[in-house]
Formats: sequence, structure tokens, C-alpha cells
Amino acid sequence: MPDWIDLTESLIASPALYAVLIAVSLLDSFLPLIPSEPVVIIAGVAGATGQTNIMLVIVATTVGAFLGDLVPYSIGRLMGKRVLKRLPVGTKRRKAYDWFERELEARGGFVLVSTRFIPVGRYLATGTAGVVRYPLRRFIMYVAISTSTWSAYTALSGYLGGVFFQENTLLAIGVGVGLAFAVTGVVEFARYVRRRRNPAEPEGVVTAQPPS
Repeated sequence: MPDWIDLTESLIASPALYAVLIAVSLLDSFLPLIPSEPVVIIAGVAGATGQTNIMLVIVATTVGAFLGDLVPYSIGRLMGKRVLKRLPVGTKRRKAYDWFERELEARGGFVLVSTRFIPVGRYLATGTAGVVRYPLRRFIMYVAISTSTWSAYTALSGYLGGVFFQENTLLAIGVGVGLAFAVTGVVEFARYVRRRRNPAEPEGVVTAQPPS
């Protein structure tokens, strides 16, 4: 596995950077430990100094993330029956699955968009959507929204850091990463609060109650 951050820094002024952004955001949609956010933030910081085109950074990241989200969804559709056989009725895992199925049916758009900002949540949501055979057209529409907003927020976090700290690249990257983690932290905290208010909700799944 390549060192994605070193590769990004070495190609920061090259058109090949956009291929790297597509690849890393695609793989991060279904593989753990792929550092897509830091890579996109570095590209965003470079956008503030003119080394990259911030719009192309966002487009490339969106394309990769969109294609990547189709992978767990497709696997879920193909493996759906086998997955259900391993989730006997009455078990904790089956209850979590049934809860997630109901949430996708009731508010699939909110689930798919909000979980894109939670690393583990994105795998769970897209994979489960495939297992329950969530309608493909709706899945594509919501994933297009989720990946474009995630890509824009991540790249612009780096861009804003670069704008305000052009004289210190490391500080700019640190600020961008901090902004990204702050948003993720807010989402996780809101999920924790909602879970405390609703003890019946299965543990280990992402809360998907829309804001009132």
C-alpha cells in the first residue's frame, strides 16, 4: 500500500494529483485506514497557493467517493441472502440490522448523507443499503449529494487553512485537519446524545434521526 500522504505531496503540482485523489477517496469508501481526509486537505491547502485547482480537487474527490460508495452497496446486494443467514432472528446483530432497515426506509436520504461524515458509519450505511436492496435510483441520488458535500467540506477545510496560514504550510494543514475532526466530533456527539435519549436504539449503529 503506498504512502498516500507522501505521494500527494510529491505530486502536488502535477495533474497526476487528481488521479491520486480519485483513487484515495474511492478506496476510503470501503477500506479502513485509508487517509482520504488528510490527502484531500493537503490538496485543498495547495489550492490556496495556486498549486492545485480547488474546484478540480473537489470534483476528483467527489468522483472517487461516489464510485467507492457503489462498491459496498453492490456487494451488499449480491451477498444479501448470505448475510441474512448469518443474522438469526432475535440476535443483537439481527435487531441492529432490522433497525437500520427501518431507518433507511423511513429516512434513507438523511442516513446516507449524514453517515458519509462518519468513517465507520459510511461503510455500514452503504453496505446495509445494498443488503436491504434500497432502490438504486434513490441510492445514487443521495450518494451524489453526500459525496459532493463531503468532498467540498474536506477540500475547503484545507483551502481555508491555506488562505489564513499561507506562510506556514504545516499549520495550515493542521488547521484543516482540525476543522475536519471538529465536524466529525460534532456529528458523533449528537449521535451519542440521541442514543442516550433513546436507550432502545441498538448499539453500534449510526443514529439517523433528522433534526426537528
